[in-house]
Amino acid sequence: MSPRLRPALGTVAGAILLLFGAPAAGAAAPNDSVTVDAPNDSVTVDPVGHLAPDGTVTLSGTYSCTSSSGPAFVSSSVGQDPAGQNSAGQNSAGQNSAGQNSAGQNSAGQASVVVRQGIGGTQAVCDGAEHRWENTGKASAEAVRAGAVQVEAAVMELRSQGGLPLPYIHATHSQDVNLVAEG
Repeated sequence: MSPRLRPALGTVAGAILLLFGAPAAGAAAPNDSVTVDAPNDSVTVDPVGHLAPDGTVTLSGTYSCTSSSGPAFVSSSVGQDPAGQNSAGQNSAGQNSAGQNSAGQNSAGQASVVVRQGIGGTQAVCDGAEHRWENTGKASAEAVRAGAVQVEAAVMELRSQGGLPLPYIHATHSQDVNLVAEG
């Protein structure tokens, strides 16, 4: 794959995760893996991520997938309640934080909104073996800071149907992660 095409495909994969991955992940209990049409496929998220001084976020984990007919990717996104209420699997509304993107109230009773941001994309090899993934992307200082964050990851494939590349979600996973400041 050309080096110029990889960032664009990572962006597409992240956008598709935000559009299609969040509803599937929202149906799961915290830290449960959800598979869509692929019971033997999975994706995990490591419990610690890294935040560089320039705002670069690095997330990682493992994945396994089979039977891809098109290009496949591991996409990831990070979200953080501006009031810092992501810890212990709870968002500011006191709900399970697996895939929740809803507004709630912070401790002062004011509305708070969880802002999600895509963090890179990694090309996936769907051969049935377990592989490591690592995604890196620059996050805005307003969207992400060190501490508790909610990470969503998905193994997604672009399958051609009728000449159009359509997303096929192999697996999704949502998990609270501790984002550690580096440097």
